[in-house]
Amino acid sequence: MATKTYAGETVNVNEEGYFTEPSQWNKEIAKEIAKEEGIDLNDQHFQVLEMLREKNEAGENLSIRGINKSGVVDVKTFYQLFPGAPLKKATKIAGIPKPASCV
Repeated sequence: MATKTYAGETVNVNEEGYFTEPSQWNKEIAKEIAKEEGIDLNDQHFQVLEMLREKNEAGENLSIRGINKSGVVDVKTFYQLFPGAPLKKATKIAGIPKPASCV
């Protein structure tokens, strides 16, 4: 198992850099991961990240369609907040495993 250090904390990650233990996540770590992804987090980002973490904890499958139905953010805004590969980037920043729907 690999590790990475963010905000002075060493966390367990897989070969792609996704957390293997979501309990190790905190907002300072999220800010550092986001900077690596070229994203400057604001309150709306954190609302999305918290929602993703809650859905992951509940065992829900994460998908773009599910994000749109969440009531937290619509798809267009989600793509603006996490440009490029939004679900991959958002889950990585949220400290949860990459969804099966992401290739």
